Amino acid sequence: MLHATPLPEDLIDLPVVDAGQDVEVTVPATSANLGPGFDALGLALSLRDTVRVRTTSSGSTTVRPTGEGAGELPLDGRHLVARSLISTLHRAGRRAPGLELDTVNVIPHGRGMGSSASAIVAGVLAGNALLPAHEQMDAAHLLQWAASIEGHPDNVAPALMGALAISWESGRAFHSTRVEVHPDVIPVLAVPDLSLSTESARALLPASVSHSAAAANAGRAALLVQALGRNPSLLFPATQDAIHQDFRAPAMLPSATLLRALRAAGFASTISGAGPSVLTLAVGEAGASAAEETLHRLIGAGDTPGAWRVLRLAVEREGAKMGRHHG
Repeated sequence: MLHATPLPEDLIDLPVVDAGQDVEVTVPATSANLGPGFDALGLALSLRDTVRVRTTSSGSTTVRPTGEGAGELPLDGRHLVARSLISTLHRAGRRAPGLELDTVNVIPHGRGMGSSASAIVAGVLAGNALLPAHEQMDAAHLLQWAASIEGHPDNVAPALMGALAISWESGRAFHSTRVEVHPDVIPVLAVPDLSLSTESARALLPASVSHSAAAANAGRAALLVQALGRNPSLLFPATQDAIHQDFRAPAMLPSATLLRALRAAGFASTISGAGPSVLTLAVGEAGASAAEETLHRLIGAGDTPGAWRVLRLAVEREGAKMGRHHG
């Protein structure tokens, strides 16, 4: 049974956007960090969540989720897509007369594949589309607002723009630039049944790291941009991390074990985002097949307990897409 959340009384005087609007947005999964690019690099992946939003005259918000995590998600205005949408309207001094959201979730939740960033981007873009044209945000402001909700830009940027995103913060402003990825790069992911919140993973990080570790990661992150964009043969050394993966390993020991085994076998593997999924950046179809075969062998050996899914994906060249339905 669906639950409806009434509009808080302190917002009742805001002007409403038009009822009867019908918009759809699809947003790709993402993988942040990519090894050394902590909080700075993010890659869009070829899994897409879809959200369809209708404005109604009901005065309440209902959400009908299907797919990944459907039985665990709120069915009202507490849903992250709805919250992001509503906050986007409020930012513009508007509210919805009522909202119905249908979400089709393909991105695994709590697995380091950007599901929360996808939800935020979907809500922000949908909310922006419901505003009158002269009140809508441009691309730079959409990035700033979505990153402000998420707290950092490394996942929302590739979700918005596609391909590889390099993000940084200057003062209180978030920025990002898009980099095309070499067509030979094929992401292969091992996704466990274990979930891990970003907050829990961040809590394991030290307050500071050594000068040598910071310098090592700076060099590898710079090399990684070159490897992803122009020379994939450099991906193995470019994905070496010195500042976050080892600290987070105790929260996801099976993933850490799998990561060590993959790198020992010569694969450019990293923890995807905050984990616990393991990302391998394979080169060409032969490299992707070898990564898949090795993953199945390692998982089958029993050193990484639990159920795992092995997904051969692609780098998503396009970011979030908007559509509008009429009648």
